[in-house]
Amino acid sequence: MMFDNLNASRFEASTIFYNTEFEEILSKIITCYYLMLADKVSLTNDENNIRDVLLINYLKNNTIRRTNNLTNYLFDREVPEDRSLGRTDIKIQTKNTFEDTNAYYTIECKRLDATNISGTTGLNAKYIDNGIARFISSHYQTHLKTNGMIGFVVEPIDIGKNVEEINNLLASNVIRANTIQDLQYKSIIAGFDYSYCSCHNITDNQVLLYHLMFDFSKNIQ
Repeated sequence: MMFDNLNASRFEASTIFYNTEFEEILSKIITCYYLMLADKVSLTNDENNIRDVLLINYLKNNTIRRTNNLTNYLFDREVPEDRSLGRTDIKIQTKNTFEDTNAYYTIECKRLDATNISGTTGLNAKYIDNGIARFISSHYQTHLKTNGMIGFVVEPIDIGKNVEEINNLLASNVIRANTIQDLQYKSIIAGFDYSYCSCHNITDNQVLLYHLMFDFSKNIQ
């Protein structure tokens, strides 16, 4: 079932606004991903290196920001949370952040490869345990109830099948993620086939997570 069919009545109007705003931001991040591919960037097989190239060379590049209407947003890396234990890979501030300092988005980045994709020690499992689960355990703040993850694919894999394996791990509940809706396709930008949404229970509420899968397997040196 496509995530577009998920019953939106469970979400408050403010949450729907944040979902729409976040999808706009994600569409710009996907555009930067395409720019990275076009530039044939050279990357090391390291999560922080890949994130930093995306963030510093593209999302914080003023020329790219102006060209792609990103000037309403500020992107920062490795920011410690004020009210939880986490350090967010990418913190995204908007105009609303100036009125409410809790009103920002968080993106967690994780590598994905072809090793042990269905096991509890592979990177798929870590994508859940050190990624998804952190949004439901108060490790990361979820004030807007809308956040995201980016999977950096560092080896050639069938991304669609790999997402199925992540969903199988979620269904097995080996790693607790309080899943209401597993990863289902969600169209963000025309022509990009690897964007998904999942929904998870948190304390007396729910959090919506968007997932982007970026294939950098040909860029890893």
